[in-house]
Amino acid sequence: MREIVRLVGGVLGPDVIGSCLHGSSVLGGLRPASDLDVLVVSRRRMDEQQRRTLLGGLLLISGSRDEVRPVELTVVVQSEVRPWRYPPTGDFLYGEWLRAEYEAGQVPRPEPMPDLALLITMARAGNRPLTGPRPAQLLDPVPHADLVRASVAGIPGLLADLDGDTRNVLLTLARTWTTLATGRIRSKDAAADWALARLPPQHRPALEHARRLYLDFHYGEESWSDALRARVRPLVDRVLAEIDRLCDSSPRP
Repeated sequence: MREIVRLVGGVLGPDVIGSCLHGSSVLGGLRPASDLDVLVVSRRRMDEQQRRTLLGGLLLISGSRDEVRPVELTVVVQSEVRPWRYPPTGDFLYGEWLRAEYEAGQVPRPEPMPDLALLITMARAGNRPLTGPRPAQLLDPVPHADLVRASVAGIPGLLADLDGDTRNVLLTLARTWTTLATGRIRSKDAAADWALARLPPQHRPALEHARRLYLDFHYGEESWSDALRARVRPLVDRVLAEIDRLCDSSPRP
């Protein structure tokens, strides 16, 4: 965290209004494969040199291997999210799943980021600043309707990653279900507990396994038996049906 704060401060200087934690750090604690999730709020958009410098520093700090903690860093210009509107625009996003693209020369650019609705909600709930004011003072609350929209917007991307990132996809779908049902964003293991209590027995084993992997194992230690793999898609279909039901019953924005 100290390295990230130094890097961001060195690149953005006085344009940094504040930075804070979100994700696992504030929802229940970092697990073996958790990213270190940081949200930075800036006064203005970065120029090209700042983007390249920040990206280069993050490629050195963030780990692409199990023994080094991966970093997910999001930069947002405060005027893009305060007052809040949907869809929000992010100024910069770094995540290890994009490392190959970065190393091939791609540089993060401003783009619509529906996920910011979830990030900001987690940051405000955790209220854990790294620099500057507390997130609850820095960022406006996100309406529940926009949490729903952001959660649903991410589902196609999740389904595309189901085979290669099974544990995270199952846990994130469970979190989406509980967020839509309760308006609260839980940690992945707590979301799994919530979902398991509401699933019929035949759909529980795959989610129980994903929860156990999340709590105890790095990605390199992950394994799925053929029997568990066979249960993944029926579980996904059941959770998607519950999500669809909740979306159909929600007021339209």
